[in-house]
Amino acid sequence: MQAISAHNFHIPVMGLAFSIDTPIKVGPFGINSAISIIEDNLLETMRRYYLKKIEEPYIPIGKHETNYRVRRIKAYLNLMQRLVNSEFEKIKSSTFELGSDLVKYFEMLPANSGLKKKYEYFMSLGDPHEKAVVAKSLKDEMIPGAIEVNIMTKVDKDNLDKEGALIENGSDALTALKAYAESDLKNSSLIFSAGMNPRLYNYLENFTEFDAVDYGQFNKRVVIKVSDYRSALIQGKYLAKKGIWVSEFRIESGLNCGGHVFATPGILMGSILKEFKEKKEELVSSLFDLYASAVAEKGKKVFDEPHPIKITVQGGIGTGAEDKFLHDYYEVDSTGWGTPFLLCPEATTVDEKTLQLLLKSKENDVVRSNASPLGVAFNYLKGTSGEKERLDRMESEKPGSPCTEKYLVSNTEFSDKPICTASKQYQRKKLKQLEESQLSSEEYEKEYQKITGKECLCVGLSNAAPHLYNVPFLPKQQAVTICPGPNIVNFSKLLSLKQMVDHIYGRENHLTQGNRPHMFIKELELYLDFLKEQLIEISEPTSRTIRDWKNYCGNLLTGIAHYKELAMNGLIEKADTFKKAIEKAEENIKLIQVKLEDQPLVAN
Repeated sequence: MQAISAHNFHIPVMGLAFSIDTPIKVGPFGINSAISIIEDNLLETMRRYYLKKIEEPYIPIGKHETNYRVRRIKAYLNLMQRLVNSEFEKIKSSTFELGSDLVKYFEMLPANSGLKKKYEYFMSLGDPHEKAVVAKSLKDEMIPGAIEVNIMTKVDKDNLDKEGALIENGSDALTALKAYAESDLKNSSLIFSAGMNPRLYNYLENFTEFDAVDYGQFNKRVVIKVSDYRSALIQGKYLAKKGIWVSEFRIESGLNCGGHVFATPGILMGSILKEFKEKKEELVSSLFDLYASAVAEKGKKVFDEPHPIKITVQGGIGTGAEDKFLHDYYEVDSTGWGTPFLLCPEATTVDEKTLQLLLKSKENDVVRSNASPLGVAFNYLKGTSGEKERLDRMESEKPGSPCTEKYLVSNTEFSDKPICTASKQYQRKKLKQLEESQLSSEEYEKEYQKITGKECLCVGLSNAAPHLYNVPFLPKQQAVTICPGPNIVNFSKLLSLKQMVDHIYGRENHLTQGNRPHMFIKELELYLDFLKEQLIEISEPTSRTIRDWKNYCGNLLTGIAHYKELAMNGLIEKADTFKKAIEKAEENIKLIQVKLEDQPLVAN
């Protein structure tokens, strides 16, 4: 199938639970959305819930069964596809009555959609016969939204069999990939996030499900989430040499996004999008040369032209004007709207207590935290039950979490077998080591907070769905952690699916913070804050660190120069406010550059 969509936006993966059944909710309305498939316990819980809901028998896939993980993931994906198709056909077979889901499907379409224009023509008709003919044509052109799956490449723990031997191709990410490849999903995408995992990419080569069916047509497409052009080129070439075509590069803001954040060296979103726009043909051509050779060598069908590549973007988009600008100026194919959808129960799955926290969140409630055991910065909402549980354990001198899921185990400092830095086992040993370190009280407190700041994300990011649907998940572990982007503070009311879609397309405005900065300005401010944090944290920088900081400042100024040009050409809404903000940031960066010139150095 071609990479088609009824809409020009998509809903990205959010945590583990928050978008775990989003495709079931929005897919029948033609909206593409993504889920994480790493937590098989959660997927099995959701399969049990939905089978009960549709009154079908549930046969458990137990942890002691052969290939249980692959079977669990595949079973849930297949059920999702069946549920989306069933509801879609139900909508499609209904009549065009005011307030119906069929009318809702068409009313939500973007104004520039050919199908939307045909629908508006249909609504203007008076002749019943002609109206019936057009109605049939409209229904024939309807398509459901795609079910996309996300694999975070860093979450790839090896697994052992009953005898303690390493299971070949049995790691968490590899088994998730196998389950997806063998699933019934069609017109679907596999999204790789968090950088390159050679073992995972090499394994991809074993599955013909990712081969082109015809020119530009794939049943299952490969998508790579990237933070800059260089990353896209490196990862795209690596896969092209294996005969794997990357159908989409999904650009995400390094800091202005939800969940884990991967800061660039000061390269701003505008600069990144500009480079993709200017070099897209070069990117496609360079990948096709490698891809065509690899496909020919494998004896597979060779195409005369490169398959299309989509460039999409997500991270901090908040208004219809921003969305339109990204499409019109940078020519992106789709925009990702994640965080605002957390306030749309028709699309996402958030328990009531956490939902109320999101609704009340203010500027300082979303922080870039040390909470992730992966050692990567993590955007995080304060005040959740997950944070409270962690603080209560510290207060009772029992820091650390039970480690039942073990998806984020990686540390071998105290054992041959990797353990999680959020676990009781690790934190007790690390704190004992800290007590013996003879650090100053200030340094001790700093290290103590680093150690105890880790939170169990496997459970915290999974619990919202079991809480909301009242289905058993993990006994005695009830904490919820949520990781919205900074943009959440600009939305503070519940929205229906139609209201949210109308906001995206600029037909309505549901922002509740009137002084919200442009998405480019917000990201610039986040990068400037990030740099200032680094300057404070590293009190004795090396010459290499200074060089990196100077490069960071240079990249920020390059981005600012591009933004000035956009404002000068009238391409940015509220241009005067925008220009004042970038001029203020520019002054701060130049002051930092002066300080860097006078910075005392230590040896590398």
